[in-house]
Amino acid sequence: MRNKASAPRVLLDTSFILPTLGIDVGGEILEGLRRLVEVKAEIYYSPLSILEALWVAARLCKNAAFDEDRFKLGLKSILESGRYVKIPEKTEVFNEALRLRMLGYMDMIDNILYASSVTFNLKFLSLDTELKRFIHDRKLKNTLISPTEISSL
Repeated sequence: MRNKASAPRVLLDTSFILPTLGIDVGGEILEGLRRLVEVKAEIYYSPLSILEALWVAARLCKNAAFDEDRFKLGLKSILESGRYVKIPEKTEVFNEALRLRMLGYMDMIDNILYASSVTFNLKFLSLDTELKRFIHDRKLKNTLISPTEISSL
């Protein structure tokens, strides 16, 4: 059994936060979350992922399938339960995100999340193959993991 000191530390991409908010995202993401529980990972989130999730919710709220109460409960769980750890804002993260943009990666939320994973020495759980390719091509530190790689942490 892992103790907290040796638990894998994993930053969630926004798509991995959406299920907690009651937003259906598919089996691969749910499987990744299940595996995080199995390995007793310490789960981190960025407030910018909450912002991105709000954009998704704003698009979906006109849909009868959107459950506002579940969204609110999930949001409370992320922000107040203590299960999720909020990553702090740090100048070097934003500077690195801007550098990534200047290197050619246009998604600033992804840039900030990736820079946070490097700065805080976290694995970054993401399905973003474009970001993975960018990191590989630029020979940057690869902190990205996919759901299938969680078991090896």
